[in-house]
Amino acid sequence: MIRPLRPTAATAALALSTLTVLGASTLLVGNADAADPTSGTVSDSSRSVSWSGGPFVTPNVTGTAGDVDCTLPSSCDDYALTVDAPAGYGADHRLEVDVQWANTAADFDVYLLDSAGNVVSSAASSADPEQLIVPPNSGTYTVRVVPFAPVGEAYTATATLAATPANPPVGTDTKAGFTNYAAPSSFADANDAGEPSIGVNEKTNAAMYQAGLSTFRATFDDSTPAKATWADVSADAANGCPVGSLTSLDPILYTDRETGRTFESQLITKPGALTCYTDDDGETWNVSQGAGANSGVDHQTLGGGHYSAGGVGALPTSSYKNIVYYCSQDIATAYCSSSRDGGVTFGPAVPTYSLLDCGGLHGHIKVAPDGTAYLPNKGCGASQAVVVSQDNGTSWEVRNVPSSTPGDSDPSVGVGANGTVYFGYVGADGKPGVATSTDGGKTWQHGQTVGSDLGIQNAVFPTMVAGDDDRAAFAYLGTPTGGNYQDTANFTGVWHLYVTTTYDGGKTWQTSDATPTDPVQRGSICTGGTTCGDDRNLLDFMDVTIDDHGRVLVGYADGCIGECVTGGANNHDAYATIARQSSGKTLYSSFDPVSTNATLTSLTGQKTSKGFTATAVVTNTGTTTLDGVQVQVLDGRKQVLLSSGASVAPGRTLSVTATWSAGRGSHVVTAVADPANAIAEDDEGDNKQTATLTR
Repeated sequence: MIRPLRPTAATAALALSTLTVLGASTLLVGNADAADPTSGTVSDSSRSVSWSGGPFVTPNVTGTAGDVDCTLPSSCDDYALTVDAPAGYGADHRLEVDVQWANTAADFDVYLLDSAGNVVSSAASSADPEQLIVPPNSGTYTVRVVPFAPVGEAYTATATLAATPANPPVGTDTKAGFTNYAAPSSFADANDAGEPSIGVNEKTNAAMYQAGLSTFRATFDDSTPAKATWADVSADAANGCPVGSLTSLDPILYTDRETGRTFESQLITKPGALTCYTDDDGETWNVSQGAGANSGVDHQTLGGGHYSAGGVGALPTSSYKNIVYYCSQDIATAYCSSSRDGGVTFGPAVPTYSLLDCGGLHGHIKVAPDGTAYLPNKGCGASQAVVVSQDNGTSWEVRNVPSSTPGDSDPSVGVGANGTVYFGYVGADGKPGVATSTDGGKTWQHGQTVGSDLGIQNAVFPTMVAGDDDRAAFAYLGTPTGGNYQDTANFTGVWHLYVTTTYDGGKTWQTSDATPTDPVQRGSICTGGTTCGDDRNLLDFMDVTIDDHGRVLVGYADGCIGECVTGGANNHDAYATIARQSSGKTLYSSFDPVSTNATLTSLTGQKTSKGFTATAVVTNTGTTTLDGVQVQVLDGRKQVLLSSGASVAPGRTLSVTATWSAGRGSHVVTAVADPANAIAEDDEGDNKQTATLTR
């Protein structure tokens, strides 16, 4: 069964129609059974406790309607946990709570309540184990385990004070800057743009933005800052796509950057989808089959790219050169179908994983240059994962990302030009994290939390894109406010759009606030599907892509407009907006800013028996090789060295040493790089250093 505690619009009616929902007037109220043992304490000297509960027979699905009700016997299981941590312990430690069970068909949820009964954290996905990661604040807590689908199963649990994994240093590259562009208010659905998709046709550089039934096109000129021209190119009967305006369950857009073809798809409640495609950026549309037979009913995604040379069906059946995938989830099993004629028709849907492998919902499919397809999932056992096909969708394999922990938001994959995979996610601690793989997800490197340079404590809606093999961008909504971000009554965090980039293959990352003066949301953001209140205005995800210069474009819904921007009430809007990179290095190194510059970085000297010795160091701080670099050393006005010209590569240094005779007393020594100004530099003011030497 699907995890209906976190349903999307497409599955809410289906899931809730099969469940008996019990009323609840307050959060997690009623009679909770006791775990065995009933209580325990973790401290610096005794860091772990364990307990168990069950077996359970009756499901408690009340969380699908909002608050969990523990009124009925055996509907909840409580463990009293005391945390006794010394002051400052949270600087490098965290509290981890893990709940697991043997039968993969079962499903339990876990909640951590403080002494006042407030939910501090929760894990209510399909993951096994469910895991909570919170700061190790001293106090008394209740760990509440809820048998969502127990099928006669028992559980075991542990609470541990664990060391927080160390992160590498933050990247030192200049942070990317962004300019934000809101769709015209004249567009009918401009303020109804939850969970948008975005793609760029690199042939025309048109950005295609999809939300609900609407498709918007944005083009940008070369002015500074760039100006956007918007057009509503929504698919409908008038432009060739009569199915484009029939329903809006889980809409999705995919643009093939190579071919320029864009697909927009509307999920329908029966297996399948209503899909159209355009080859002229939305001026005209064509009807597609939509999806393969036996496709699922929820969480659809479209993607594509090169064929896998060694796989089945490695040849197209039309002039369209790339394969197209349609994937969706069908309660207990996820399916993908593929098209070899450019998305006009699709073959039968193939199972990719079941609830025996992973939680029900997946993220958006991405295809590597070698044809490997990646379908990310937020909960496959104790971690998140990619589900991989290397044979054009014929078979699929789950490959876990060990450094990750299960989370509430769908993870995302970006694939570099040579196949490096970048995995972006939000973990059980609510923080954004990344990992990279160079072997198709079989092994992972550089696993780390990101956003710490800006103090991010909570994040939602992670989305990843890559360009050159060593460059990627990871976008998400984040806030420096910790705690339960889904607490509508008490969470007061201010959310911004953040973009974290790497230029060294994922070793280091640096984070930009893409909306520094304009919050995206104030207060809570619910990631609990249709069980949420009005704080689900942004729905379940957002999207990121790049243009032909490697500039990052994030398609997001702005939930805070008007008076909310300056601190007024949050009206829970969802305004169609694109954040476009306007400064800094892009994800294509061929478009890096070109600079020519020699910098005299140091001058040191010492006296000798007859005079002085001085060493001058010149650094190439530009991006181009410097030829014929000379260095002059002067004692007062007397030249004591003029070096011969040398070549210096970007980032490299040239060191020269001068030794000369001199009288006693103080001498002002000067070193000058490029004294004849033979090199046209970006900055001529950093070519000189002086030092006073005495003998």
